[in-house]
Amino acid sequence: MKDKKVLNVYSEIGKLKTVLLHRPGKEVENLTPDLMDRLLFDDIPYLQIAREEHDAFAKILAKNGVEVLYLEDLAAESLEDSAVKDLFLEEFISEAKVQGDKKRFIVKELLMDFSDNRKMIDKMMEGIRKSEVKNYNATSLADMVESRYPFVVDPMPNLYFTRDPFSTIGSGISLNHMRTVTRRRETLFAKYIFKYHPKFKDIKIPMWYDRDEPTAIEGGDQLVLNEKTLAIGISERTDAESIEKLSKRIFAEGESFETILAFHIPNKRAFMHLDTVFTMVDYNKFTIHPEIEGPLTVYAIKKGNSNYIRIEKETEELDKALAKYLHLDKVTLIRCGGGDIVDAGREQWNDGSNTLAISPGEVVVYSRNHVTNRLLEENGVKLHVMPSSELSRGRGGPRCMSMPLYREDL
Repeated sequence: MKDKKVLNVYSEIGKLKTVLLHRPGKEVENLTPDLMDRLLFDDIPYLQIAREEHDAFAKILAKNGVEVLYLEDLAAESLEDSAVKDLFLEEFISEAKVQGDKKRFIVKELLMDFSDNRKMIDKMMEGIRKSEVKNYNATSLADMVESRYPFVVDPMPNLYFTRDPFSTIGSGISLNHMRTVTRRRETLFAKYIFKYHPKFKDIKIPMWYDRDEPTAIEGGDQLVLNEKTLAIGISERTDAESIEKLSKRIFAEGESFETILAFHIPNKRAFMHLDTVFTMVDYNKFTIHPEIEGPLTVYAIKKGNSNYIRIEKETEELDKALAKYLHLDKVTLIRCGGGDIVDAGREQWNDGSNTLAISPGEVVVYSRNHVTNRLLEENGVKLHVMPSSELSRGRGGPRCMSMPLYREDL
């Protein structure tokens, strides 16, 4: 990679060269009906089939020349130094809300007993049941009150959506502050990877946002439309204040980006992130959920004097605003489910608008969204169709499950 650049994402559609995934692990089997709200799931995927589907996804990417890296491998490889490993464990245990000196000690002891860092990382992601801890006894008031709760450390079943904890933007990283407590620990793995992994530690990587910031932003809301334009959703998971902070830092660093379009989308579960209702599939083509066209408000953020920014409210329709900022004559909006109230509602729930472009006009999609897939093909988009009965239960599609680290420039 030129000039030692390991991160290079200046579009949503440039040929994908390197991507980060997480293969679903036993954390999925630590979901129970009583824990679904707490852990942000609507259903419980069947792990064996979910893994088969995820492997099919990775195989599609590899067959098309994409280097596939795994979060769990990079995290384990970042902890070769014993002092770094100790620091990581202390931080993880604190963020897992393990209270009390005795409980912290026995959890750390359990994790340190793993001679293999990769197995230790798997256990951290999987969660730790009370039944796994030797001589576990409820010793504090909090323990006694929660005596029926099965976990000392909660599982992290959302990790297979690698898009959200951080985003590659240009040559830098937005290390995100996740909205919910249950997902906040996910960004810890990325923090240590970019600081200590041999692939990254000797390279200066700009940090557009930091996980310690007080306001929330998530990767599903961050889209790189081209080398001059970003799109970021103001959603139930991303605050407007976070977008302002990120905008100022990007503009101050002299990156090529000139405009950040802030999309204000409805606060609904089906519209969790911008990329669940809107993704780019070609130079001038986008998938979109028809329900957001009416209520969608777009703000254009541009660099102002000194460290200030200028914000303008767009009054044009979405397709015209996109055409203006992407310098196109017109854009095509491909409506999920063809705009039909039944098909669109069903396929939106199963992430029909959430596609992963691996090159211009070539995308990975879920098999179950057959109405939207047919429309994409009718609009000249080449599809790589992956199985999707179990992965889709987590409410995320191919884009949600992937974090591009390197794309070829357009």
